[in-house]
Amino acid sequence: MGAELQFAADLINRIIQGVTGPRIGIHICRGNWSTKEEVLLFGDYAPLLPALVRMNVAQFVLEYATPRAGEVKIVGEALNKKELGLGVINPRTAEVETTEEIVAKAEAALTYFKPEQLFLNTDCGFGCFADRCVNDETTATAKIANMVKAAQILKEKFA
Repeated sequence: MGAELQFAADLINRIIQGVTGPRIGIHICRGNWSTKEEVLLFGDYAPLLPALVRMNVAQFVLEYATPRAGEVKIVGEALNKKELGLGVINPRTAEVETTEEIVAKAEAALTYFKPEQLFLNTDCGFGCFADRCVNDETTATAKIANMVKAAQILKEKFA
């Protein structure tokens, strides 16, 4: 593990040391400043695994709605004792993910994580930058609605 990653993991552990009560998680952002996928960070989470394993957090909130993030197997094999906030919605695209697509991504993650360890998330938020939002309200609402429907299906199937 590189010195910077070790420093980051140790720093996070120092910051959260002694904190009790809330669930502590960390989000790793792959880029939310552009709607152009080709300019955002690319590659799986493998280079970060030594630092992630070292962190004393309960949950990793990772972006998997974009193919740029690689396969969930990478973190599933290394971090399956933790919770996964699984990114299933890409806030930067106009296409609305179907309920079936979201369920399929979650079921792939359930190969490595127990149902109680899995949380559905968006990849980052639907934030606005300067005078431009990453998406419009109608699309964002439809995306979130499908994520809620997928969560209901998964709860019925795996609860």
